[in-house]
Amino acid sequence: MKSLPSSWLAAVVVSALAMGTFNAEPASYNAAAEAEPGTIGAKPAAYQARPGEGRVRRVPRVELGSAYDCAAMGATRILNAGLTQVTGDLAITPGDEVVGFPPGEVRDGGIYIDDPEARETKADAIEAYEDAAGRAANGVMSPELGGKTISPGVYESTDGSFRINGTLTLDAQGDLDALFIFQADSTLNTARVSNIDLVNGAQADNVIWQVGDDATLGTYSTFRGTVLARNSVKVSYGAAIYGRTMALDEALTFEGTEILPATRVTVPQNPPTTTTLTSAPNPSRMGQPVTFTAKVDGNVQGFGPTGMVLFMEGATILGEAYADRTGIATFTTSSLSRGVHEIRAVYVNGGTAVFEAWVEFAPSESPVVAQQVLNRR
Repeated sequence: MKSLPSSWLAAVVVSALAMGTFNAEPASYNAAAEAEPGTIGAKPAAYQARPGEGRVRRVPRVELGSAYDCAAMGATRILNAGLTQVTGDLAITPGDEVVGFPPGEVRDGGIYIDDPEARETKADAIEAYEDAAGRAANGVMSPELGGKTISPGVYESTDGSFRINGTLTLDAQGDLDALFIFQADSTLNTARVSNIDLVNGAQADNVIWQVGDDATLGTYSTFRGTVLARNSVKVSYGAAIYGRTMALDEALTFEGTEILPATRVTVPQNPPTTTTLTSAPNPSRMGQPVTFTAKVDGNVQGFGPTGMVLFMEGATILGEAYADRTGIATFTTSSLSRGVHEIRAVYVNGGTAVFEAWVEFAPSESPVVAQQVLNRR
């Protein structure tokens, strides 16, 4: 299928109605606190250092292939009533019943009805589903995800289902490759006005919801990630989905709104950024303050990215600073030990106001700066 064009601005405007955040300080998830089998640690077992880059890399991502550009997929039928906005492709196979488009609208994509493109997309989606389902879980948790902050990994539920009531926070810990896979043998349900918050570099493209039965995304909920449901998917009234909704064997149903903002599903297409890093002085001496300066570049109608920048050595966050309107963030430390330190800056977003829109720029990271620290004088 065709790639999405760069006219993404409408798709990255986040409605204030759908951005309600609950549990502003959710408790970090600790498996030891739950009397359940399995463990959820801060560092999943698949951690592996990337040689020479001073960073951490986790498990390989789930590849979507030709399904990457598909925002919505059904198998038997796709039904819509009211105002629904699909940004990306809409596909159905082997069925051919698509009802409610219009008034539903497909932007920056096409409608593919049981044609070669739809069949290829479904084949790749099924392959992605099987990949996600086949990953070995490194964490088992209770079905309720609301109120938790979760680090990257592959997670299954004690009863085979997941639900979100409140806010689920996914923390990438500065790793832009961080992968979150949730394996639900049965159902996925999100409550009214529930929310998924992505922090410290977590990206919707790297969040996979593998659902063995049905998925229901609740009224006015804000949901992030790709839903690969074996049976049906329902997107409820006013929900905002940043990812994909794919019903592999049954129907995909949308409950559209009567007025704007519409119910919507948007393939992630955040405007890109680049991050660079310098340090001074370099070399330095033990106990001497060293200032690291990150520059984050990007452009949306003349506005550059703002938001949080992490300064990292390997998987360790040394400090953080906020990138201002010029894209500059600085961090100063005098605690570096003797030797060479491979430091990188990671822009982890946070959102930028562009006129009346709220734009989520894509995260990025700098090349490594080798900071040499000598003995004291």
